[in-house]
Amino acid sequence: MGGLVAVVVAACLVGVMPGVAFAHVVVSPGTATQGGYAALTFRVPNERDDASTTGIEVQFPTDFPLASVSVKPDPRYRYEITKTKPARPVEAHGASVTEVVGKITWTAADPESAIKPGEYDEFSVSVGPLPETDLLVFKTLQRYGDGEVVRWIQEPAAAGAEEPERPAPVLRLLPKGSDDTQGNPAAQPSTGTGEVALDASSAPASGSDTGVAWAVGLSAAALVISLACAATLVARRRRAP
Repeated sequence: MGGLVAVVVAACLVGVMPGVAFAHVVVSPGTATQGGYAALTFRVPNERDDASTTGIEVQFPTDFPLASVSVKPDPRYRYEITKTKPARPVEAHGASVTEVVGKITWTAADPESAIKPGEYDEFSVSVGPLPETDLLVFKTLQRYGDGEVVRWIQEPAAAGAEEPERPAPVLRLLPKGSDDTQGNPAAQPSTGTGEVALDASSAPASGSDTGVAWAVGLSAAALVISLACAATLVARRRRAP
């Protein structure tokens, strides 16, 4: 009986853990280069099995405001841009910008456009110039049709710490000329004065994909250990008088 229980528990882990790892709202690509422009895509999965996601609100960082933000249109969603005044003007291409994007709200145009259970959708913007800082945090609110609001607003955990339950999407920024940007077009700085037109579909895998692979590996390891424990129990019972 003990061996059977172990096998059942391991099977449940295999079925559940990948879904949990994929449930986060993330931004892709996960890295870009300071001083350049980047096409960012916010990937939003529906975590519920009894309600659809009808809209999201992405809050842009105020401590390191972005001078230029443009939205990729999608006929299935209406979007609203809310502007704010930064604490100090932002310099971009020799001009002083005194009003920046504070948040963007996307709302499904109709019930059919909402993100249904078992589905995900993507919302894209082009931003820049990217500031000289290590990361940008995009706190996000996910709204469901029944009125529930899921707040993806928790700051990233320190190295070695457990990941928060509702982490905000994070874009990590690399210094110009960093070796980590080689071979990653989305992390390359802009060579001109305008925005770089990047196709979001060509962006590298996001952090959620890495999380899925990690979860699958861990689940497989748990299954192997559980099966070994089950075999040991069976062997001991056979040797018992």
